[in-house]
Amino acid sequence: MTKVLARDGENKISARHSGRLRTGLKAPPLEHTLCSSMVDIHCHILPAVDDGSKSWEMTAEMCRVAIADGITHIVATPHCNPDFLYDRDHLAEMMGDLYDVACGQLTFSLGCDFHFSSDNIRDVLNDPHRYTIHESNYLLVEFADFGINPEVTRHLEELGILGIVPVITHPERNPMMLRHPQLVLDLAQQGCVVQVTANSFLGFWGSQSQKMAEWLLKRETIHVIATDAHDPSRRRPILSDARDRVAKLTTGEIAQALVKANPAAMVAGLPLPYRPALR
Repeated sequence: MTKVLARDGENKISARHSGRLRTGLKAPPLEHTLCSSMVDIHCHILPAVDDGSKSWEMTAEMCRVAIADGITHIVATPHCNPDFLYDRDHLAEMMGDLYDVACGQLTFSLGCDFHFSSDNIRDVLNDPHRYTIHESNYLLVEFADFGINPEVTRHLEELGILGIVPVITHPERNPMMLRHPQLVLDLAQQGCVVQVTANSFLGFWGSQSQKMAEWLLKRETIHVIATDAHDPSRRRPILSDARDRVAKLTTGEIAQALVKANPAAMVAGLPLPYRPALR
């Protein structure tokens, strides 16, 4: 895995590829990336910037939980929605302190939990790498719970033209997508990456979300598993339990790819080494 230290701000990784990864870049061999430690691409670990960590003390405890679980790299993903201002420059300045809090035992990147609203869409089309993971081409996209913009397909295509790969976050928890699961399959067919929350596989979000997560897994529609952690005690930064559950439902190789190889490639701005069949 490419380690990204935040002490000096955000190192720029530029890798142009479209939603379907039409690119000259070559994905790292899966067998080589499986040996890397787990990578969490969705975590609300920066303190007092959204509804995640409330303090640097809480952040330090979240780091300890992640380290004990075997996570070695975390993408800090503050919300960008009507409730929380997303100031990339200010957040980048906080990353050095985040590295210090982890006592050098974790590395970090900066991303965004990007709400797919009309205002945000206009802004991301003007400056897409302001919101992507470590200025790669991967953008975490969160849809509203009870309605999806009817022009979502056109907006996703516009992002694809810019080379941005949308990463659909926790569709198994979205009420609209729970009612219309085929929508998730359609988005994946369009070239979107699908990210499921780790503890959904353990029933944390209820049986309906757990069944949806397993339904997507069975149809080989999941590209990455992330914690979406908000604190050290309830919504914790833990991936290993979900990894082990997925290994029982599929194979150990697929489970490791979803928590190691694929998220590591995303942080490095590379194509995904494991591409699910999208059945």
